[in-house]
Amino acid sequence: MALEKQRKFVRTLIAGGATALLIHVGTVAAQAEDFVIEVPAGLPPVPFPADNPPTPEKIALGKQLYFDKRLSRDNTISCASCHDPGKGYSNADQFATGFKGQKGGRNSPTVINAAYNNFHFWDGRAGSLEEQALGPIANPIEMNLTLPEAVERINKIPGYKSQFQKIFGSDATEENIGKAIASYERTILCGDAPYDRFKAGDKKALSPEAQRGMTLFFGKAACSSCHSGPNFTDNAFHNIGVGMDADKPDEGRKTISNLGGDTGSFKTPTLRDIAKSGPYMHDGSQKTLKEVVEHYNKGGVPNEFLDEEIFKLNLTPQEVDDLVTFMKEGLTSSNYPEHKMPELPK
Repeated sequence: MALEKQRKFVRTLIAGGATALLIHVGTVAAQAEDFVIEVPAGLPPVPFPADNPPTPEKIALGKQLYFDKRLSRDNTISCASCHDPGKGYSNADQFATGFKGQKGGRNSPTVINAAYNNFHFWDGRAGSLEEQALGPIANPIEMNLTLPEAVERINKIPGYKSQFQKIFGSDATEENIGKAIASYERTILCGDAPYDRFKAGDKKALSPEAQRGMTLFFGKAACSSCHSGPNFTDNAFHNIGVGMDADKPDEGRKTISNLGGDTGSFKTPTLRDIAKSGPYMHDGSQKTLKEVVEHYNKGGVPNEFLDEEIFKLNLTPQEVDDLVTFMKEGLTSSNYPEHKMPELPK
């Protein structure tokens, strides 16, 4: 199959229901080494593990699993419940709500551009999207279905069993369920924003307010110290003083690294389409982007582990507003991937 036909095929699978098209997966036989996930302007090629190259069929299968509530114990929660396309691939709430209404202690991080992350979850406990994809299924607060039970349940659904056999040459396993979901998540990409068009030479792409905000972002406000690169994240962990005045602050990355210096540190999130994924911070404590900027403007909450990049910015009210305008206007995609639930296998 020619490369452009493959791209058209995967766009069709991602955008709508995939089941009817998947009847013919045996005839497409796309070669993984030839298939390339199409990326929006401003983003680099999508990386993937050598043992999990993307194919249109695998991506379509992963999308079905992502939206399928049968991967939760009581058939009420899917990946999309907490990472909803209509809510910036988060859930528009302070905390995620899982099995039997249980609440976690952290905000749902967006899946947008997770393909470029070196670590996943706020504390970075997963080193790959494949590992990340399986975590919520087995988490008793989230989907509460053990992985062996998930495998057994998927293999009892003829439509899934057939797809796994065609794509992986075997029934569903923990490993290839994770591979399929991760392959789909790598297609949730946001770019081609006014900022990208401005940088490419279209000087009318940003309003004067957004241009002033961009200058602040890369200058006086020092946002780019952490929110750097095409995905606006350094993929690192920082204590920015959020929640450090609580009686028992969330220790963040320290729970994984066991390093005292990581106390209260959390992964830097992407700022792509950030206006869609509030509330903000690991604890969902800040409802608006203006609150976020004002937190940084005051230098965060002082604590012994505060990152050296956090200090009082002395921004004026107008500068705060301009910075917010840049993030809202400048980093909002023209082609946001508002994926819809596909028809699920039976």
